[in-house]
Amino acid sequence: MSGRILVVAAHPDDEILGMGGTIAKHALYEGAEIAVLWVSDGSTGQYPGNREILELKQKEAEAAARTLGVVHCMQRELPNMRLDAVPHIDVNRVVEEAVEEFCPDTVYTVHPDVNLDHRMVFQSVMVATRPRGGCPVRRVLSYATTSAVEWTPPFEASFRPNWFSNVTDTIEDKVRAFACYTTETRSWPHPRSSRAIRANAEAWGTWVGWECAEPFLLVRQLCD
Repeated sequence: MSGRILVVAAHPDDEILGMGGTIAKHALYEGAEIAVLWVSDGSTGQYPGNREILELKQKEAEAAARTLGVVHCMQRELPNMRLDAVPHIDVNRVVEEAVEEFCPDTVYTVHPDVNLDHRMVFQSVMVATRPRGGCPVRRVLSYATTSAVEWTPPFEASFRPNWFSNVTDTIEDKVRAFACYTTETRSWPHPRSSRAIRANAEAWGTWVGWECAEPFLLVRQLCD
């Protein structure tokens, strides 16, 4: 896969936890042009009014993206952990503007799991990528953000991957990128630890016979 790829994240760090190895593979090995959109500021919910933390997280996000070869960073500042309180049309507008600006042929979006922000962003991606005249998007996939998707109750929409990416050669790129998020890194056995990131990739790899993999759900594919 190559071309123009837009990765949509509800919060800074979603994109690395869910698909950091795949981003590195697309950008560093396949020559794709990649943009990352962070819909929320990733800060106001936990640290209201703390501009210093907000700016630090934005710097961490851009550093992580550069580590993986991302060339376009789109920082937006909708309220973290409160997207369900934002008019849906406003969330839609943020995603639609990113699609119109970057004109991707492939869009990756955070999966609608236990995190309400993730659900709001997923729904807005579905609106922004509707197949219609002029929309360049041919493929939409959702990715699993650890520390969210695995905690989704089994009676709600679950993550059942049908698309896998071999990240054996880029798992260490993913680990290095996530290390940029000093505000989000936790100790083992938390899923936001470096050891857990490797272990998770190895576990998914066993599903498909690779050393390391990242899972996705193919939402839509348009073939001429």
